[in-house]
Amino acid sequence: MTHTTVHTFDELDPRTAYWLWQLRQQVFVVEQACPYPDLDGRDLEPGTRHVLLRDGDTLLGYARVLDDGELWRIGRVLLDVPARGRGLADPVMQAALSACPGRDIVLDAQAPLAGWYATFGFVVDGPEFLEDGIPHVPMRRLV
Repeated sequence: MTHTTVHTFDELDPRTAYWLWQLRQQVFVVEQACPYPDLDGRDLEPGTRHVLLRDGDTLLGYARVLDDGELWRIGRVLLDVPARGRGLADPVMQAALSACPGRDIVLDAQAPLAGWYATFGFVVDGPEFLEDGIPHVPMRRLV
């Protein structure tokens, strides 16, 4: 049975932190062939929240919520390959949204996923751009 939880960095045990970094690396760096500095220091910030989707001890999905002062920023949204196509990204996004009270929320969506993000109230908020060779669109969800 899957369940989502939301944690600060200090609430993550070392094994879980390792698994989430490993999964982010597998999806974004290896699978999407985007060599970038995933460990950017923002995981440690006091306002950052880590959204975990698990089935027992197995990490299936993840999202990171950043406190950018006047707004929240959701990023690093992912599912492990075996979890895809089963509607499991929805509870990850719902948990991320619940961690964002009282302010607008922004994200940079991979362009093919903009329609999915729109189902959560996000609208395109600027021109398409390339990030690591992948088309993205900035999106915003108003309070």
